[in-house]
Amino acid sequence: MLTLENPIVKLYLTLIGGVMVGFILGRLLPKVASEYLGKALFWVGVPLSILAFLRRTNLSGGIWIAPLTAWIAILVGALLAWIWIDLGVTDERLRALSVGLDTNTPSNTSSGEGPVLNLDSPAPKSSWSKPTQGSFLLCMMVGNTSYLGYPVILTLIGQEYFVWALFYDLMGTTLGAYGLGVALASRFGSTNSKRIKGGIKGMAMAMLINPALWSLLFGLGLKNVYLPPQAEAILQNVALGVVYSSLILIGMKLSQLSSLRNLQQALTCLSIKMLLVPLVVGTGLMFFGVTGSPRLVLVLQMAMPPAFATLVITEAYNLDRDLTITALAFGYVGFLFTLPVWIWLFK
Repeated sequence: MLTLENPIVKLYLTLIGGVMVGFILGRLLPKVASEYLGKALFWVGVPLSILAFLRRTNLSGGIWIAPLTAWIAILVGALLAWIWIDLGVTDERLRALSVGLDTNTPSNTSSGEGPVLNLDSPAPKSSWSKPTQGSFLLCMMVGNTSYLGYPVILTLIGQEYFVWALFYDLMGTTLGAYGLGVALASRFGSTNSKRIKGGIKGMAMAMLINPALWSLLFGLGLKNVYLPPQAEAILQNVALGVVYSSLILIGMKLSQLSSLRNLQQALTCLSIKMLLVPLVVGTGLMFFGVTGSPRLVLVLQMAMPPAFATLVITEAYNLDRDLTITALAFGYVGFLFTLPVWIWLFK
C-alpha cells in the first residue's frame, strides 16, 4: 500500500518537495544565494555528512567493486556515445551524396534524363561540431551521484550500504569529472595549450583539495571512535539537514536554467546514460556475485542524470552549453520516471 511510510512514497515526497522548494527560492533569491549554498555544502556540509553516515555503514564485502563499476560505466557510456556520434556523422556523409544532385538545374525530362549531377556541390555541415561532441560525451559520463545520489540511496536503501554510493561517487564520478572529463573538454573545447596546462593543474589541485575525499579518509579512521549519544544524534541530524539542503540546491540551480535546445541529441544522450548503461552494466554485476542492495545502489548511481559539474566544465571550456542545459533539465525530470523501473528490476 502506498502510504507515507512506504520508502518509495517517502523518497518521491523528499525529492519533489526539496527540489520544488529550491526552485521557488531560486526564483525569489538572487543567483549568488545558490552559489553560497553550494560552497557551504561543498566545504562543510557534505564532508560532515560523510563523517556521520560512515559511522553507520557496513564496510564488509567487496566495496572496491563500487569505484570499479563507476569507471566501467563511465567508459562504456563514453564508448557508446562515441559510436553514436560516429554513426551520425557517417550517415550525414552518406546523405551528402544527394547534394551532388543540383536541384537548381532543371531536369531534361524530354530526353528522359534526371537532375544534373553537380560534383562541385559542398557537403552539408555536420551538426556534431566538436563542442557538441564534447558536451555529449561529458553528459554521458558524469552523473549527479552526490547531491542527488546520496539522498536517493539514504532514503530508499538506508545507511548500511551508503559506503557503496560514497566510493562510487568519490573514486569514480569525482575522479572521472575532473580527470577524464576535463581532458575531453580541453580536447573538444575552444582552448589553447596554456589553458590545457592550466586545466591539468587545476584538475590535480581540485582532487587534492576536495574536502569530500579527505572526509572519507578521516571518516574511515574515526568510524569506531566512541561519541556520546547526544553528540552522535546531533551529527546525524546535521547530516540529514545536508541531504535536504542538497535537494534545495538542485532546485535553485534548475530554476536558473534556460534556452532548452538540441532536444534530440539530449534525449539520445540521456537514453544511453540513464537507461542503456545501467541495464547492461547492472545485469553484468550479477555474474560477479553482486546482488541485492549493493547492486541496486550501483545501478541507481549509474542511472543518475548528468551532474551540474558538466555545466561548470562546459562553460569553462566553451562546449555546447545548450545541449548540456537541456540534458540537465530533462535528466532530472526523466529520473522520476526511470527510478521505479530500476527498483522493480534490481530490488
